[in-house]
Amino acid sequence: MDIQVGDVVKLKKQHPCGSFLWEVLRVGMDFRLKCQGCGHQIMLPRKQVEKSIRQILKKEE
Repeated sequence: MDIQVGDVVKLKKQHPCGSFLWEVLRVGMDFRLKCQGCGHQIMLPRKQVEKSIRQILKKEE
């Protein structure tokens, strides 16, 4: 999967704040994601993130 820092991804499960959209802050064995609704940051293993992605919205350049 081609995911870059700065991309916004839509995940299957909703964050408790109500948002499905997450910004990618770090890519590697783990992903650091920032919720677009409330700004909460989490780190998840690559396998779990790739499994739960519904859509990738590329950053605007």
